[in-house]
Amino acid sequence: MAGNRIEIMDLKQIIGLKKKGNSNRKIASLLGINRNTINTYVKQFELEGWSFTELLKKPDKELNDLFAAKSEKQIKRYEQLASELEWMSKELCKTGCTLQTLWEQYSQKQEAPYSYTQYVHHYNTWAARVKISGKIEHKAGEKLMIDYTGKKLHYTDKASGQQIPAEVYIGILPCSQYTYVEATPSQKTQDFILSTERCISYFGGAPMALQPDCLKAAVIKADRYEPLLNKLFKNFSQHYGCVIDPTRPYSPQDKALVENAVQQIYRHIFYPISQMTFFSLEELNREILKLLIEYNKRTFALTHYSRYELFISTEKQFLQPLPATPYEMRKFRRAKVQKMGYVYLSEDKHYYSVPHRYIEKHVEVSYTNQVVELFYNHDRIATHKRNYQPGKYSTIQDHLSSAHKAYSEWNLTFFQAKAKATIGPLTEAYITKLILQHPYPEIGYKQSQGILQLPKLYDRNRVEKACARLQSSHWVSYRLLETTLKNKMDQMEFEFAKENHIPVHENIRGPEYYQ
Repeated sequence: MAGNRIEIMDLKQIIGLKKKGNSNRKIASLLGINRNTINTYVKQFELEGWSFTELLKKPDKELNDLFAAKSEKQIKRYEQLASELEWMSKELCKTGCTLQTLWEQYSQKQEAPYSYTQYVHHYNTWAARVKISGKIEHKAGEKLMIDYTGKKLHYTDKASGQQIPAEVYIGILPCSQYTYVEATPSQKTQDFILSTERCISYFGGAPMALQPDCLKAAVIKADRYEPLLNKLFKNFSQHYGCVIDPTRPYSPQDKALVENAVQQIYRHIFYPISQMTFFSLEELNREILKLLIEYNKRTFALTHYSRYELFISTEKQFLQPLPATPYEMRKFRRAKVQKMGYVYLSEDKHYYSVPHRYIEKHVEVSYTNQVVELFYNHDRIATHKRNYQPGKYSTIQDHLSSAHKAYSEWNLTFFQAKAKATIGPLTEAYITKLILQHPYPEIGYKQSQGILQLPKLYDRNRVEKACARLQSSHWVSYRLLETTLKNKMDQMEFEFAKENHIPVHENIRGPEYYQ
């Protein structure tokens, strides 16, 4: 990773580990980042005079800008050389071939070649990487190894009598071999993170590193040197101050200890449970916990102490303290800001406003059960309380453009006050009736806007008279009022029968007609 740009989460973890007093070599080992890269960043911290506490307080966007990546040209140059290293080793086996000869050929065909010294350094660094196998001495509190057992446990559904399979999660602290086991519905990311959280709580502290097998819930793409990690799990590890160091693919020696623990769990937990019946996942986990306590207190063969005793005496004190607040599950989505200035969260079918200058840009939506945060280029641009009402809008007024702000202020009181101030009380009453007669008030708002524009074409007194004439109508509208003014009906005299409000006319049948 020496020539690559490191992610913002990795940068924060470097700062956090330096704040805790870890050496550059130790951090490089924990994070799987080249030590020269770590040295470069730490030197820049010192040169600029920033304290680790100050750096951790800075927003992601500011940190990202402070530590700019190496140029694409540099990265491309290193990648080109790296692609030839294996070929170089084969060429050097040929009689008369030397690094000097290969460098001369290389420098002639490259626009910006490495110097001979750098060329030799990169080759020797690559050639020095050899496979080493042997017993690994684990340090207290350094890592938590995580895996699932190959076999599953089951519980019975009371209603159907069907056996429901359950995955079995296992976490082990390799120094003391203190173990945690639980049954879980699946290996999906959410269940995996919740199991790891309960595991850390069971130990009463967090390790420096989490070392899962190459599970899909933890590792999106496995790689021997730089795996692509699941963003949710990475966010979880950051909450507990841990780094993620997955086992290498096709390297069973990396997880020999946890594989051995799985065999022990089969013997001391799976077999006793196979003779019992459970009717829920909770019942199953209560029995697992009971057997797990016994397992951790079993004395090692050829020794006089147990996993639990070794954990208490040598490892627990080296675990990091748990955060003051428990981890809240966070999810991430990528979304495009709509033309009206909102982002749609499909999970809740709800809309959240963003500043109007980000319209039609792609943003990252990060949300928990309580809060929704929106980011653009690592810069947080909006924060909302999460709202689960489908089809509704969560709006911060400062996010809206001037046109949208005016529209958002429309309501019955707004139009009543506007009509009374600009035309008169009869128009105010007419608009009130207009808005209230519609189950969807926005229809009345639009018509009210038209009514407020009528004094530009007709005298205010005429508008007032027309409103008075139409006030008793069963249904009122902007078009009805406009037609009345256009046909000058407001200037005609009219009378209503006092009793039934029906005008007297010779063509109207009276009640005697129906006798």
